[in-house]
Amino acid sequence: MSATEIILIIVVLILLFGSKKLPELMNGIGKSVREFKAGKDGKEG
Repeated sequence: MSATEIILIIVVLILLFGSKKLPELMNGIGKSVREFKAGKDGKEG
């Protein structure tokens, strides 16, 4: 992905969810990614 695509996605997310909900959404996505990586590696937690 290029920088332009990432910026465009961020702008769309801000428009969809608003600036107040965005940190909460990103926190949830980060937590999900960490859990997925841990599960993929065969670790718990």
